[in-house]
Amino acid sequence: MSAEVRVVFVAPFFLETTVRFVRAVAELPNVKLGLISQDPLEKLDPRVKARLSAHWQVGNSLDAHQIAGATRELAARLGGVDRLLGTLEQLQIPLAMARELAGVPGISVDVARNFREKARMKERLRAAGLPCARHRLVESVEDAVDFGRAVGYPLVVKPPAGAGSVDTSQARDEGELRTLVARMQPSSGRGVLCEEFIGGLERSFEVVSIGGKRLWHSLTRYAPPPLDVLENPWIQWTVLLPREIDGPEFAAIRDAGPRALEVLGMDTGITHMEWFRRQDGTVAISEVAARPPGAQFTTLLSYAHDVDFYRAWVRLVGMDRFEVPQRRFATGAAFLRGQGDGR
Repeated sequence: MSAEVRVVFVAPFFLETTVRFVRAVAELPNVKLGLISQDPLEKLDPRVKARLSAHWQVGNSLDAHQIAGATRELAARLGGVDRLLGTLEQLQIPLAMARELAGVPGISVDVARNFREKARMKERLRAAGLPCARHRLVESVEDAVDFGRAVGYPLVVKPPAGAGSVDTSQARDEGELRTLVARMQPSSGRGVLCEEFIGGLERSFEVVSIGGKRLWHSLTRYAPPPLDVLENPWIQWTVLLPREIDGPEFAAIRDAGPRALEVLGMDTGITHMEWFRRQDGTVAISEVAARPPGAQFTTLLSYAHDVDFYRAWVRLVGMDRFEVPQRRFATGAAFLRGQGDGR
């Protein structure tokens, strides 16, 4: 790689959090930044726009072939492309496909699928003896009912490639299961993921890896679990990043988490794992994403370590560099929601 790093960032729409990552790339020295977006360039913050070396607008920013074509166009303007990046969960497989099409290094399609396709992920984790919920990718309502009878209730029902808790619901009995699965209209090749419900305290586990070596980790407490928040509109969700994360309370996930990343094939990047601590003290991995965490976690990490984690992520995935920071403070956030349905 040349001393000047040529980065192409895919930002489908210029949302506030996405633009923070774009700005972090643009402000690093010795970086030439090309931007692919579905939004027109006129919508971008002028301060960020002024730092771009090139831009290419596409009609569908989740289409791997459009991303690859735009990357080739930008490569001609930048003198090549060293990294092709994006932070959205839904982008991870298209990005990996585009990297292979355009000849850019990074996470492969096979590894991206391990993280993005939740049924595939859990199959690999269970095959390696790692704790996670029993599950089935169902293609009909009757298939889901059969799974419910085998595992028991409640069950969790969600898309096979969801992000966070979006479109995730809990079925407390067969009637609710039939309703939820029918609403999602499963079919052959388009399944719905049904999982055993795991009770306990829900947490997250973030890890920075370079070349498969785990360099740093963080832990976050959720209160209450996100599924409870989705089902109860009056609840205001909170997250806490405790300052002390090396005690025995987290020993089990500090062991299981890195092993899970090795099984899934993580090489270089930051991962966001959600997991449960059961009442008996054992842990169960819920799911893992090969991207920075959402829900303002990156901002909280920045405050907790007195470091700009947006820039730290860019150095990590763009330059294979990461300076392990000291965790200086506990930080937290409350996510306030208005009551009622609105007008």
